[in-house]
Amino acid sequence: MAVQLYNTLTRRKEPLETLEPGRVKMYVCGVTVYDLCHLGHARAAIVFDVIRRYLGRRGYEVTFVCNFTDVDDKIIARARRLKIPIGELTEQFIGEYYKDMDALGVRRADIAPRATAHIGEMIEMIEDLIEKGAAYPGGGDVYFDISRFPAYGKLSHRNLEELEAGFRVEPGEGKRNPLDFALWKASKPDEPFWESPWGPGRPGWHIECSVMSSRYLGDRFDIHGGGEDLVFPHHENEIAQSEGCFGHDWVRYWIHNGFVRINHEKMSKSKGNFFTIKSVLADTPAEVVRFFLLGTHYRHPVDYSDQVVGEAWRGLDRLYNLLLRLGPSGAGAGGEQARRMKEEADAFRARFAEAMDDDFNTARALGHLFDFARQANSLLLEAGGALPREAAAPAVEVFREVGGVLGLFGHEPEEWFRQARPGAPEEGENGQLGDTQVEELISKRTDARKRKDFKEADRIREELAEAGILLEDGPSGTIWKRRL
Repeated sequence: MAVQLYNTLTRRKEPLETLEPGRVKMYVCGVTVYDLCHLGHARAAIVFDVIRRYLGRRGYEVTFVCNFTDVDDKIIARARRLKIPIGELTEQFIGEYYKDMDALGVRRADIAPRATAHIGEMIEMIEDLIEKGAAYPGGGDVYFDISRFPAYGKLSHRNLEELEAGFRVEPGEGKRNPLDFALWKASKPDEPFWESPWGPGRPGWHIECSVMSSRYLGDRFDIHGGGEDLVFPHHENEIAQSEGCFGHDWVRYWIHNGFVRINHEKMSKSKGNFFTIKSVLADTPAEVVRFFLLGTHYRHPVDYSDQVVGEAWRGLDRLYNLLLRLGPSGAGAGGEQARRMKEEADAFRARFAEAMDDDFNTARALGHLFDFARQANSLLLEAGGALPREAAAPAVEVFREVGGVLGLFGHEPEEWFRQARPGAPEEGENGQLGDTQVEELISKRTDARKRKDFKEADRIREELAEAGILLEDGPSGTIWKRRL
């Protein structure tokens, strides 16, 4: 089965048919670097990271380009407030972006161009559009003339007359039509500028992505992605100026991810209802964040709350707990157990691929993973709680494969459960057991079990349980975790 993906342009799922056999060229709109990234940025990054990983898993050679917008009104305003050059500000937040994304396990783009490094090419494209009659200068600005692009609105599926009714020309603007958009902006006092045939100024927002994508992927490429808030006007304008310049269709598939919401409202800096990635990762492991976000199909909105993140954490704990119990427990072929585990793993692998082929449906794929985990747990119970290495291997292998696509299961199970948990007390804090005290009691319990003093071992387990400490005995020893 071919990969099917939902194309915003056509509003339907379509088979992926790339321009070059075996190769995917993909461009995703990146961040404007004037502040720390929030959870909405994390969702977009993780969505396209997984799409990129899965296409690679399917055998495609993926060229992935994701840009930085490093000059715009917000950047200029913040640099002015801080009394620093915009280059210093953007360099700082590009660095912070990489720290966040590295922490989340998001692979870096093959190419990460910055707008300010491509000003000359933007000027060339604008000149070309003027020469073709698709753009016009006015008072130091340059505007795209949407009347020269009859297909305007084809991505957002908006009626042109309705759009025009919602826009107006502001005083002092040199627009001919309210919907005409800026390709070049004349500089204002104390703003950074570049020299151009129309005077000193800087590029409009939309032109940068047309230039950078075509610079690295060509004037036709396969996939363009971003958040659903970019459909209009940003991506609509990109299409108009790109196809107006190149004279042909530009992008085959448009993919857009849904919002992260707080109290059913889109998370955004302008609303002030956002959580930075750094603040979320301060008390939540990155894999939990990924697991939470991937538990909803990428096109649907996802509501963020402590409760749903806690549920995701517990779900991921269950899967890591299975991995722990599948740990090495001695040699042996496993015979019938190995055959049945392999059958279950192969069946899950096929269901996982089917879900991901269907518009990268990570929510369904994770549902299949839990089904497989239940089957693997059943086999473990039948075997008395431990399987020979060869019998456990197919399950462990398929977990690693899935983890490679979803960015999960990168920890050894023992390491995973050693991570700090929300509300974990310091030693003796509020009368609760600290980590060292827990470890000491577990060591005493282990010694008691070796002496076959099971009464003492059970007493210690009960003491720990009363303190909210859960124990899990496995082939490689005892691990513990605090009840969430």
